Amino acid sequence: MLSISALARQIKPSATLAAGAMAKQLRAQGIEVYDFSLGEPDFATPRDIAEAAEAAVRAGHTRYTASNGMLELRAALSQRYQTLYGLTYSVEQMVVTCGAKHAISLALAVLCEPGDEVLIPSPFWTSYADMVQLVGAKVKLIPTSFGDRFKLHPDALRAAISPQSRLLILNSPCNPTGIVYSKEELAALGRVVLETPIAVISDEIYESLTFDGRHATCFAALQPELLERTIVVSGASKSYAMTGWRMGWAAGPEHVIQAMGSVQSQQIGCPSSVSQYAALKGVAGDQENVELMRREFEHRRDLVCEHFANLPNVRWHRPEGAFYLLFDVSAYFGQTLHGVAIHNSSAFCQALLAKARVNMVPGSAFGAEGFIRMSFASSRQQIEMGLTALRHFLLNEMLPNGI
Repeated sequence: MLSISALARQIKPSATLAAGAMAKQLRAQGIEVYDFSLGEPDFATPRDIAEAAEAAVRAGHTRYTASNGMLELRAALSQRYQTLYGLTYSVEQMVVTCGAKHAISLALAVLCEPGDEVLIPSPFWTSYADMVQLVGAKVKLIPTSFGDRFKLHPDALRAAISPQSRLLILNSPCNPTGIVYSKEELAALGRVVLETPIAVISDEIYESLTFDGRHATCFAALQPELLERTIVVSGASKSYAMTGWRMGWAAGPEHVIQAMGSVQSQQIGCPSSVSQYAALKGVAGDQENVELMRREFEHRRDLVCEHFANLPNVRWHRPEGAFYLLFDVSAYFGQTLHGVAIHNSSAFCQALLAKARVNMVPGSAFGAEGFIRMSFASSRQQIEMGLTALRHFLLNEMLPNGI
């Protein structure tokens, strides 16, 4: 029997993808499920983007591109950062990747040595820790608190940095908390970073999805010294509803970006040419569809908050960006709901799915035991019906689906 490497044995399947797969499996059996597990916009990819991909195929643009991405797309991305944030990145400082997740993996691969520490504020996106372990580095979590809206405090960052610390991963707007750091809050963290030699991976994949007049801040734009310390990561999945197209990118110091491109050339050769033509249309084209989706997510956020205001014994913060709400259900631990003993967040989610057909992700997957993550990247009708079922579940009342 073939043996699995010690490194691979450390890696757990993605909890969010596993939860999404469970919902699909139940639906294939004809069972209705209110699925709030995946961070995947339910919108179709905008027509002009899809048509650009079709045109690329018809024109025969189906061959390898440069390993770090098409020159035209990298130029459009460079212009994008100049327009949005006043940042000047050359095309040599941009790399196109197979999704933002791949960009983070590449950055970790070229910046970390085995045994290096990577600092991650907790709660955190579930894949960060496993990606760090895959390069032989060590995860060092920095806990944040509900009372501080899950935001990393500069003093906590300063206290966590050790001689082994190599990188800090920041994420704003944040998955799973839905919080958005202000410019001033990020600048305070930036000052701590500059006291040390550490670098930063700034995951800004939700930068276009902010609410209540907020605007995302690009960490690299805070001051010139941080530009040379920061790998900015983003992608097309959330802003352009292009999750399956697998289009991400990273910007940063040229020597780091070129090393990422070299690693990518050995891993995958290059990103999909057709997806790159589609992403080019999205990045360089009219951004009206991005704003339409942002407004709809804001309406859904408001609807979710209306429902949660009437839920008993849960704590939560109003999401400021992305499309997630993280809520505390620890008051139900030790209780029995619909005949099921609830002792942790995983048991809560299993019971919620089995009894109410509502699918969410346990907070334990994000370093937040006691909490549950809801993605509101679903239709308003699904939100209405699913959160009504959740309320009946919490009250131990007859469920509306008759289960």
